[in-house]
Amino acid sequence: MEDFSIIYRILRILQKSMDLEEFDQNSISAEALGLSDPKWSRLMAMLLKEGYISGGETWNALECGYPRVALTRPELTLKGLEYLEENSLMRKASDLAKGIVDTASNII
Repeated sequence: MEDFSIIYRILRILQKSMDLEEFDQNSISAEALGLSDPKWSRLMAMLLKEGYISGGETWNALECGYPRVALTRPELTLKGLEYLEENSLMRKASDLAKGIVDTASNII
């Protein structure tokens, strides 16, 4: 579940950066997100491969056992925006359901 939270966070940062003329790539770096380089590389490779973000490339390097990623100008794609919207709606529905359960248990 933690990985999905990190992915959501990366996509939200990229969404907020759409208003900026220049994007600070350090805001989605492994260090800024509190991730190891291998985990960051794997997550970014997934986001690029699945089309949630653009502006980067991946390759397999012989010296390490995980994909290498180079971001040139990361951008959120339409698919990434859809992911954010769907997950935002699910989070609201989950919060609403939790509130209903809490209210019902207080009544009983």
